[in-house]
Amino acid sequence: MRIMEFELGFGKGISTVNINENNFLGLLEPNQVKYALSGKEEVKRALAEPIGTKRLKDIVKRGEKIVIITSDMTRPMPSKLVLPEILEELTQANIEISDIKIVFGLGSHRKQTEEEKRYLVGDAIYSIIECVDSDISDCVHMGTTANGTPVDIFRVVAEADRRICLGNIEYHYFAGYSGGAKAIMPGVSTRSAIQANHSKMVEKEAKAGEMAHNPVRKDIEEAIKFIPIDFLLNVVLDEKKTIIKAVAGHHVQAHWEGCQFLDQLYKVKIKQLADIVIVSAGGYPKDINMYQAQKALDNAKHAVRNGGIIILVASCQDGLGEEVFEKWMLKADTPQWLIDEIQKNFVLGGHKAAAIGMVLLNSKIFLVSNLNSALVKQLFMVPFENVEAALHKAFEELGRDAGVLLMPYGGSTLPVLGRR
Repeated sequence: MRIMEFELGFGKGISTVNINENNFLGLLEPNQVKYALSGKEEVKRALAEPIGTKRLKDIVKRGEKIVIITSDMTRPMPSKLVLPEILEELTQANIEISDIKIVFGLGSHRKQTEEEKRYLVGDAIYSIIECVDSDISDCVHMGTTANGTPVDIFRVVAEADRRICLGNIEYHYFAGYSGGAKAIMPGVSTRSAIQANHSKMVEKEAKAGEMAHNPVRKDIEEAIKFIPIDFLLNVVLDEKKTIIKAVAGHHVQAHWEGCQFLDQLYKVKIKQLADIVIVSAGGYPKDINMYQAQKALDNAKHAVRNGGIIILVASCQDGLGEEVFEKWMLKADTPQWLIDEIQKNFVLGGHKAAAIGMVLLNSKIFLVSNLNSALVKQLFMVPFENVEAALHKAFEELGRDAGVLLMPYGGSTLPVLGRR
């Protein structure tokens, strides 16, 4: 009887777990995909071969005010690696540095410190280009989508002559995929705009890996009719956060090619649902708080049987991570309340609480984190100090012959039931 040891990302470190081979159903890792280039060389290739548009240097003109929208600290987007290549294209077009601004799309996230902004773009760029957070209190109303979503955009972005959107592509539990036009909506939009867009999350086709029929994504794309994106650069990262695919050009066409590559990499087929799923959000920054780690939990729900147990491994060093989310989670007396409430009163932040409630209706959640045990219990989860203790308890509840699936990159990997 062989004991197998595995490592899982936990904050900026690792957590280990031993699993008996008789219980082990599989390790849900990214699929093997072929690629010729990686890192900045792949970014250069994508910029030289744009999809559906001219090269960036042939789109922008000297004297135009240009804004580059990129991700905040809660995303693994390697802005400091991508931005120099974007700036090289702009330099070739004779764009003045003083005409360029970098905007971090916060969506509903907290403001960043100057140190965090510097870290994201690197010292050299931070010292010569103005870098600002989007501000929900300083927006311009551009129009309204058919869904009733107000297109209210951060003024710096709305008043720019050219908008360049950066981002990384991964699965999103109700928008289908991250990246693309999400840099604008919700990236630099108001809370009310984000709330209106996200209210479609309760519809059947609003799910991870769905684009064509996804009502949330359709609403996002419609918003761009009022606030055009001139150029897109999105990347797909492997489990080591290395760029292995970059797509550039049209915000829909290039994004879709990136999504198709993501499917080849991270859609992982499983033969059966597991009794126990051990899932790591992937370490920092994906497990910086519960608000972010929820994505891994939502992916894991596709791999666990009804009545099973999900062991979520997430540091949550910054706590729950969002004020409304925290308020909902601590106010609820049952997981069902969260689901009922979101259907009656859609509130941004509450949507992630409701998503956790939906997972809890199907399975128990054991949480390995740095959160206070009493707080974890208020979240309807069972607290543990380490994965070994959580797994031991799961076997106690479900039997020593329970089958275990391991998801070390839960924030990225999407299990799909079918033949492997």
